[in-house]
Amino acid sequence: MDHELRAAAEAARGFMPPDEGLALHDAAASVDVDGPFLEVGSYCGKSGVYLGAAAATRGTVLFAVDHHRGSEENQPGWEFHEPDLVDPEVGRIDTLPRFRRTVFDAGLEAHVVAVVGDSPTVARHWSTPLAFLFIDGGHGREPAHADFDRWVPHVRVGGTLAIHDVFPDPADGGQPPYELYLRALAGGFDHVATTGSLRVLRRTT
Repeated sequence: MDHELRAAAEAARGFMPPDEGLALHDAAASVDVDGPFLEVGSYCGKSGVYLGAAAATRGTVLFAVDHHRGSEENQPGWEFHEPDLVDPEVGRIDTLPRFRRTVFDAGLEAHVVAVVGDSPTVARHWSTPLAFLFIDGGHGREPAHADFDRWVPHVRVGGTLAIHDVFPDPADGGQPPYELYLRALAGGFDHVATTGSLRVLRRTT
């Protein structure tokens, strides 16, 4: 990942540490099957820069799926709420303008396609096989497992699945992403790499 894109990713608003972001980029850049990339949960575009840069090197695109109204933990009264992301006209979070600016500043508009909508609705109409899937949407049990159920079947054999915020110890964080990781291991994926809370797996069957 070149210096300018790395700087753009690290400057973007989001909750992904640089080492995890670079590992995400490297995992996507090294996929050995054809097809687009897709991320569930884009927020303000930090992961989109890491994955968009990888997509550019592979001559493909990243579809970034997000309703841009924030996950549970981004809402007022929760730990990760950021008041300046609230649209004063409607009184709700709107991260889409920040996401678009992040992608523009990184020069990746040709490789990052914003898909604005809730994950279940988009997934219901999705049919394209994926070379790379990154799950980083809602971390509650129901939305997390729903993302797994709807999107993981689209990962091609030989394709890559990455899951963020995987914490085996409940004292470190919520358990749904870890549960997804265990489901993947039991359902045709092999573990490839761990960096911080990021887990990378490859589909074998």
